[in-house]
Amino acid sequence: MAKPKTLYVCNACGAESSQWFGKCPACGTYNSLDEVAPPPPVKISRGGWQSNTYSDNHDPRTGPAQPRSSLTFSEIVDTVQIRFPSGYGELDRVLGGGIVPGSLVLIGGDPGIGKSTLMLQVANQLAKLHRILYVCAEESGQQVKLRASRLGVVSAETPDQQSNNGRVKKEAKSSKSKSSKSKSSKTPIAAQDSDSKSESKDADLYILPETDLEEILRELESLKPQVAVIDSIQTLYFPALTSAPGSVAQVRECTSALMQVAKRSNITLLIVGHVTKEGAIAGPRVLEHLV
Repeated sequence: MAKPKTLYVCNACGAESSQWFGKCPACGTYNSLDEVAPPPPVKISRGGWQSNTYSDNHDPRTGPAQPRSSLTFSEIVDTVQIRFPSGYGELDRVLGGGIVPGSLVLIGGDPGIGKSTLMLQVANQLAKLHRILYVCAEESGQQVKLRASRLGVVSAETPDQQSNNGRVKKEAKSSKSKSSKSKSSKTPIAAQDSDSKSESKDADLYILPETDLEEILRELESLKPQVAVIDSIQTLYFPALTSAPGSVAQVRECTSALMQVAKRSNITLLIVGHVTKEGAIAGPRVLEHLV
């Protein structure tokens, strides 16, 4: 029986090695090689494609040169890149004037600096005009709701308390309307409008407490939000991989899968990433290049 092969991956630069070293041969970081299981070999089939070199009816040396999918600069259509504001002028300035639809933005910072708070406030502002999905992989839905109520994003009252308060307000308004008949017809309409606004305040902000990448991808394809917040990328995991969440392989695969869905469905992704004690984004360097 053949001995299973072992692969060592650097958690700083993502370099792979067949044996362990105390110092990464690629980036020079000490004690950064982690043991991972090598992925199974993938069989690549060319399907019905065949190179023109092996065609019997066409000689590439004598036939005319014709492009298949490539375009010249004159054939590329110029489109105006529309950006939409995030609700915060400083964030829009950092992003170059606003959020680009279908883009990936990596938000990094020290622990406790306010990354999740900023993303929740931005999601609340964007939810006024767009459909937003907030994936909280580090906290439960109740924790996010408590933080949102502290920030004034949603009301901290339960539905029963809201209905009771609304009933008391309606009774008070109805008693006042009896004294003035001229305002009696306008008061119930105003009460209904205020109730409808309070009910639809967070109608386009959806919270998903999930760490499974496949469930998140299903929700993205089903909900079709304009903007999705991932908090954070180091806590997501892909069940097909045996490595732990936050490892080089997990971060790389999760980011690549999210990027493919974002580009295909034109979804803007705001990804929260942790940083190391040196101030660099935790995970492989490919994460910074993907976004």
